Amino acid sequence: MNRSAIVLLFIANAISGIAQGISMIAIPWFFAQQGKLDYFLLVYLLTNMVSLFWVPYCGTLIDKYDRKQVFMTITFVGGCLVGLITLMGYHLGDLPSIMVAAVFLFTFMNYNIHYPNLYAFVQEITVKENYSKMTSLLEIIGQLTTISAGAFSTLLLEGTEGGVYRIFGRSFDVGFEIMPWNIHEIFLIDTVTYFVAMVIISLIRYVPLVVRKVEGGSLFVRLKTGWNYLIAHKPIFWFGVLSYMVFLAMLMEAFYLGASYVKNHLGETGDIYANSKMAYALGAICTGLTLKYLFTRFSLPFITIILTIGTAGVFFTQYATKSITLFFIMLFVLGITNAGTRIVRVTYLFRNVPNQLFGRAGSIFFLSNIIFRIMLLAIFHLSWFQHSNINYAYLVTSFILVCSAILLIYHYKSFDLSLRV
Repeated sequence: MNRSAIVLLFIANAISGIAQGISMIAIPWFFAQQGKLDYFLLVYLLTNMVSLFWVPYCGTLIDKYDRKQVFMTITFVGGCLVGLITLMGYHLGDLPSIMVAAVFLFTFMNYNIHYPNLYAFVQEITVKENYSKMTSLLEIIGQLTTISAGAFSTLLLEGTEGGVYRIFGRSFDVGFEIMPWNIHEIFLIDTVTYFVAMVIISLIRYVPLVVRKVEGGSLFVRLKTGWNYLIAHKPIFWFGVLSYMVFLAMLMEAFYLGASYVKNHLGETGDIYANSKMAYALGAICTGLTLKYLFTRFSLPFITIILTIGTAGVFFTQYATKSITLFFIMLFVLGITNAGTRIVRVTYLFRNVPNQLFGRAGSIFFLSNIIFRIMLLAIFHLSWFQHSNINYAYLVTSFILVCSAILLIYHYKSFDLSLRV
């Protein structure tokens, strides 16, 4: 009944995802090119501190209002904000670092409400039997957009000097030359797709499969309702918090560690950085296509433990080696482990958290993730981790993942072990 609505939702998500992905790959490398990764680390730290207040509010908005209207609003606001900064760039001929940082902040705030709202919306219009299928499709489509973003980012960040296009460390003669784009020109693509996505979302027509009652009370009261539910169901709370640790590691790699690792540890250029996102996305797509068939006999919590340990191995390997080939392989494996964990986590939460509370429960899990992220960013801001010692940040992250796996094993018997992908 809601098939057309799901198709339109996925198309809108893919279109906006490509452009936002290009921007979020381009921004860290923009600061790396200018030798301002320490400045960007502070920006990322500030962004997460703002998220401490924004994320809980997002959860209450998602559970209170029509989720289609939430999508319409955030895409319109995002398009307007990035559009204004883009116009400033064209007017000035370039953008100051603070304006580039502002786009990162706006986009990250958009992510904080976009994905929890997306999952809550999908849960609301999908029958329970299709939860696992929908989460896998979301992952595949999302990572196809990442591959597209990575390919375009390589062209836009580095161009094709002498008609040569570099992908995965190899050079290909494409027969024509593309000059590197300025950052505000990249933001123009982002702006346009926000508004295209908004038009597509406006066409969605659906029948909710879950009845949500209207809740009164203040923001704090509504958030407390979600918190009380999780405290009363502690296995769900622990699974939600601990299964997010792989996502924590991925975010650290995607938005800070990766750019610094490529520039300072590997001594490579922007095409290697952008291609690493493509390697990650390829791994994630493989997971989306095969997870349901490879792990049919295992419970969702067991799969989460295996993938968390695997991610710890990825980060330890990156700490211990200095190989471009291994770097791409490890990003491919990270795509497998993060996508697998996300599919498992969302499927588990779909089955265990009522749609009425899904936004608030998700915001509480994400809030815990932000707190850990701020702690790590504060540690990695120490001068010792800068430049040539950036690989030690991977060692610290690997240790945290091992601790998370141990805690998952400790709580294992309390989880719902009947669920399969």
